[in-house]
Amino acid sequence: MMDGRLNKSPWTEAAWSDPFVDILGPEAPTPRFQTRVKMLWDDECLYIGAEMEEPHVWGSLTERDSVIFNDNDFEVFIDPDGDNHLYGELEINALNTVWDLLLVRPYRDGGPAINGWDIRGLRTAVWIDGTLNEPSDIDRGWSVEIAIPWRALRELAGSSPCPPNPGDQWRINFSRVQWEHEVANGSYRRIPGQREENWVWSPQGAVDMHRPEMWGVVQFGETGAEQPRPLEAHHERNELMRLYHAQRAFHLSEKRFAASLAELDMLSNATLASSGTQWEATLGTWRIDQASCLKRHP
Repeated sequence: MMDGRLNKSPWTEAAWSDPFVDILGPEAPTPRFQTRVKMLWDDECLYIGAEMEEPHVWGSLTERDSVIFNDNDFEVFIDPDGDNHLYGELEINALNTVWDLLLVRPYRDGGPAINGWDIRGLRTAVWIDGTLNEPSDIDRGWSVEIAIPWRALRELAGSSPCPPNPGDQWRINFSRVQWEHEVANGSYRRIPGQREENWVWSPQGAVDMHRPEMWGVVQFGETGAEQPRPLEAHHERNELMRLYHAQRAFHLSEKRFAASLAELDMLSNATLASSGTQWEATLGTWRIDQASCLKRHP
């Protein structure tokens, strides 16, 4: 039974991630509170456990598909085939309220976000190590358990096997949104005018979780059996994303796309084809377009 506790089998057999860092990267200030995750999988589900150090555990949103990051929250982002498109997002607060949504493509490329999308069969649980919404004491933190059925992820997986095979790699990231708070009339509330802090597993280099190319790589396998390896075609993918960002910056300045790599002042082995309003580039067996869709090239 799921209860949000991670001090039981099989969670005790899974390794913790490194502590989360600021979304901008290790050069930014170290997060004030520790966050870490574990992952497990079987034939039915992908399981995620997260533990968040927190001296004041609070939450206010109780309706599903509320904008959960208006509370302190934990977030999951999943792009099984790593193409930057058609990926899922899940947010959960300390009240075990969830917001699950589907991104057709990143917001930078026009989205949209489909809030009516639900993760079919999703199960979640929260454990509070302290007292929820009680400002008079000091808490230790909160933890979550999440079970995502593979059948709910198949529409995101494209041609990637779902459930994955041992050795398969998926693009995944985790985030924690944390707000400075104050106590008013005996209750917690966000301090007006202050921005949130964003702590993540894989840093984004910007305050933007919707850069799937910056997410971490999860490699599936039996515990201790699979040796981690670099992301498949890591160089090609990075080079094509570099070209995408160069084209995006050029378009913002010139209101058209560059016709050549020379016009971008960019050295690359990629092949670029551009009409001024659309473009596509290929490198090896990979291609990318103006909407940052990154796929194998037939």
